[in-house]
Amino acid sequence: MPASPFDSSMYRDLFGDAEVADLFSDSAEIRALLRVLGELARAQGDLGLIPTDSAAAIHAAAQTVQIDAATLAHDTGQNAVVIPALVQALRAAMQAPEHAQYLHWGATSQDIIDTGLILRLADATTLYQRRLTTLTKSLGQLADTHANLPMAARTWGQSATITSFGAVLASWGSPLIRHLDRLGELTPRLLQVSLSGAAGTLSAMGGHGPQVRANLAKALNLNDPQTSWHSTRDPIAELSAWMTLVTGSVGKIGEDMILLAQSGIDEITLATSGASSTMPQKSNPVLAALMAALARHTSALNTSMQGAIAHRAQRDGVAWLSEWLALPQICAACGRALAAANTLATEIAPNATRMAANIEQNHALIYAEALTFALANQMPRPQAQTAIKALCQQAIAENTSLIDLATSRWPDAGLAQICTPAAQLGDAPAQARRFAKAAAWL
Repeated sequence: MPASPFDSSMYRDLFGDAEVADLFSDSAEIRALLRVLGELARAQGDLGLIPTDSAAAIHAAAQTVQIDAATLAHDTGQNAVVIPALVQALRAAMQAPEHAQYLHWGATSQDIIDTGLILRLADATTLYQRRLTTLTKSLGQLADTHANLPMAARTWGQSATITSFGAVLASWGSPLIRHLDRLGELTPRLLQVSLSGAAGTLSAMGGHGPQVRANLAKALNLNDPQTSWHSTRDPIAELSAWMTLVTGSVGKIGEDMILLAQSGIDEITLATSGASSTMPQKSNPVLAALMAALARHTSALNTSMQGAIAHRAQRDGVAWLSEWLALPQICAACGRALAAANTLATEIAPNATRMAANIEQNHALIYAEALTFALANQMPRPQAQTAIKALCQQAIAENTSLIDLATSRWPDAGLAQICTPAAQLGDAPAQARRFAKAAAWL
């Protein structure tokens, strides 16, 4: 297996996401960096900081030149940053030293690299928003359809009380609505230009620096932070945390799908499944497992991203390189998790027969709480709890139904009426419909 399965030719259809991969390819990075260099020159030319004809020449070259990423490898290995090699390559391609000398005027490598990253993250967040919205709407439609479909609710892996499949779908989808809200809140803080010069002061641009930054931000459709964020990385860390929340929520969906599709439970069917090399009967929940695995991977990588907030002094190579190692994989994992979830959301099919059977299995003990509260109307609740707990033990020992034992002991209490799935749905259908209504408004 390669060091990064996200970029593997063999594993690309499992871990890979073509749209995200396009944003984090070498060619995409070079295009973004050249765009920043070109717009920087034009902004400086408009203010007379560099000659206007040189600014036009640099801007034109940045739009048209083709640079092979492999030719930048040696110098990048020496310098850690790609900008010196990229600037040299662009100057050579221009074949106009009188203009090329003004390329990358007064900026620093981190300005160009961070701004180029933000341009690509802008596209990534748009992609995430689209996929999250689609997923939420799909879950909302399913929740509305199955709002009243009873199934066993499970706590600590054990049947507890009764819920509805629609309410389960609502529990999957409700966090996604909050994630969309969070994305809208963080995006303005994230999508900011970086232009601060060598140590955050823009001193090489004299009094023109702030206006150059403002004009560059406008040209790139980014916000102007009006300060340096070389060593204040909270917007990047915030995005990383957000993607971790998203993949975590999607991972929860995957974990639940694995449980509900498990042999012996069989409450859902997933159309997209995987085969075994030796067992013909297997239908493995591969995408659900992938969603859960990506959530764990993202959580681990996010630890590194949050640690990178502690940038030393005005610029810090260690923390910055830590971001490079973790952030692209988090972006890839988030995109792939959402894609997998969208696939399964259109294919999941509940098995109502199995859901009903699983409610009644295990001696109908799932009605124990309902029986306790029903009896609490005619005796103190602790006494009712003790009585029903004793009947549960009796039902197990005698291999009989808790309902039969309870109705036999208290024949006039009307207990049979409450021991039905429909009678024990509680607020579950309303939860499902509230979520479905909210999702429909997205």
